[in-house]
Amino acid sequence: MAILVDEKTRVVIQGATGNQGRFHLAQMLAYGTRVAAGVSPGKGGQEVEGVPVYDTVEQAVLHHGVNASVIFVPAPFCKDAAFEAIDAGLGVVVIITEHIPVHDAMDIMAFARQRGTVVVGPNTFGVISPGKAKLGIMPAQAYAPGPVGIVARSGTLSYEIAAALTAAGLGQSTVVGLGGDRVAGLNFVEVLKRFEEDQATQAVVLVGEIGGTAEEEAAEYIKGMSKPAVAYVAGRSAPPGKRMGHAGAIIERGRGTFEGKVRALEAAGVRVATLPWEVAGLVEEVLSGGGPAGETGPETPLDGE
Repeated sequence: MAILVDEKTRVVIQGATGNQGRFHLAQMLAYGTRVAAGVSPGKGGQEVEGVPVYDTVEQAVLHHGVNASVIFVPAPFCKDAAFEAIDAGLGVVVIITEHIPVHDAMDIMAFARQRGTVVVGPNTFGVISPGKAKLGIMPAQAYAPGPVGIVARSGTLSYEIAAALTAAGLGQSTVVGLGGDRVAGLNFVEVLKRFEEDQATQAVVLVGEIGGTAEEEAAEYIKGMSKPAVAYVAGRSAPPGKRMGHAGAIIERGRGTFEGKVRALEAAGVRVATLPWEVAGLVEEVLSGGGPAGETGPETPLDGE
């Protein structure tokens, strides 16, 4: 099993005739993803890598029964593209685009909630269920099928952690990129709930970063989970008030600090890695029956302690 996407997912690529759309459409096809159609207004009738291109998502649904979209549309036009996908009844919409205006993102999420569509992103690397489907821009060689679910705010860190897990013989059930913007679709808790219900997922890795309270909220949910969790939080050395890469990765008014997130996660029984490459070892421990931080392993050192 997997969450969100699998080998039955039928995908449409919005922005299929652009440079990024063309490149990643080919990569997704090569991985085995069922990319059934592309959409580029005004370019219907063309093909990209043998995939037919239509003017609208509605046409792609009509002719190919697509049920998920990956959006590679420039930020000023992304709201219209997302609305079109949601209005066409797609169950999952993955928004790769970054720099989408905040109010546009808020409108997208509100419409998605009304229609029951799951939005991954924006500013996400996407979602992959290894060996089944890849909807996004992640490097396929980092992943292998297995029992570990990953949910991440950071793309690059999640690639590194997934590759380390794969090298250790610990494949992944599904890997989800929440996106680094202030306004995003899925959050940690929503993905953790899906992993908790997924029979193929035996342990979960949470890749967080400073800013906001998403990790603290995840910690509260993890307290009631039956599956073990391991985490890595980026931004230990980030100065307060300074944005570190992602729009959501900023400490404001004392909220969203590295120390606060680590304390909350460890209090929930999560093993928190000090460095990304330590995650694989901690996952091995929790899968073999090792206890939470403070019972079988050392506590994560915090700045100033």
